Amino acid sequence: MNRVKVEQIQEAAQQQWERHAQVKEYMSAVNPPMPKIDVVPYPSALHESGDTRIIPFDQSSQLQTAYPATTPNLMANYLRICSGDTLKTDANATSQFFYVIRGKGRTQMKHGTVNWKEGDLFTLPAVPDALHSADEDTAIYWVTDSPLLEYLGVTPQKERFEPVLYTRERLTKELEDVRKIAAGRNRTGFLLSNPNFPITMTLTHTLWALYNVLPAGVTQKPHRHNSIALDFVVSAGPETYTLIGKELNEDGSIKDPIKAMWTPGSAFITPPGLWHSHHNDSGEDAIVLPVQDAGLIMNMQVLDFQHVG
Repeated sequence: MNRVKVEQIQEAAQQQWERHAQVKEYMSAVNPPMPKIDVVPYPSALHESGDTRIIPFDQSSQLQTAYPATTPNLMANYLRICSGDTLKTDANATSQFFYVIRGKGRTQMKHGTVNWKEGDLFTLPAVPDALHSADEDTAIYWVTDSPLLEYLGVTPQKERFEPVLYTRERLTKELEDVRKIAAGRNRTGFLLSNPNFPITMTLTHTLWALYNVLPAGVTQKPHRHNSIALDFVVSAGPETYTLIGKELNEDGSIKDPIKAMWTPGSAFITPPGLWHSHHNDSGEDAIVLPVQDAGLIMNMQVLDFQHVG
């Protein structure tokens, strides 16, 4: 091969390595306009009828991702399983959260079989798939960290924890105990944790979950954090809601808020960094179950939880 030909090949190779070598002027790129994360409701009507199926909370168009995502780090879904049916879930995820909205059945995976009923909650690690069987009409709230792995372009290399079951009876008892201790406080609830994560004290290394009661007639003052919340309403009476906004008024209330109603069996997104307060103007206690990417954000030490008063 002559010298000219060799030089041409080398030049072509060099251009290949340089073709994606971009630069951005600092002030124009240091704080890029990221896709907006909105307050989006997912009503219970989505899982109350129809065939057995996965009902995804897919915001990929809004988030400008090439893969399904509800938030940059999390993917939420409803599972509807008709009585006698089975449904397989398979996610490229390190953490999976399941809350049984209604129904009764079991989940089979490589570690064995988890039997569940309405009000139970369980977590699965990076298992390849799971088969859910329903003995009666069933709906499940399912959240994973699959968008985070898609963003990183990775697959799990090991399981960080073993499957965990929190029964309805355990959740109810823990809430009753906390209510005795926290009487008069503005927050009444408990965080779900796993002994494998003693530093963050979270549900998994990426997921954070709170089982929180909002007593009748109570307002929980505004607070904010950098994690995104996927709020699921376990139970609520009429006129129970969350107010969400960017700024506070001088009296500590939220300025020009968006109102997200609490409807049993429904969920909604609370964006990161926004002030939000919870209000129960009904005559019955309400329970909300937020799932957040706060395990990851807390480990990065940028959660920045703030509250009024």
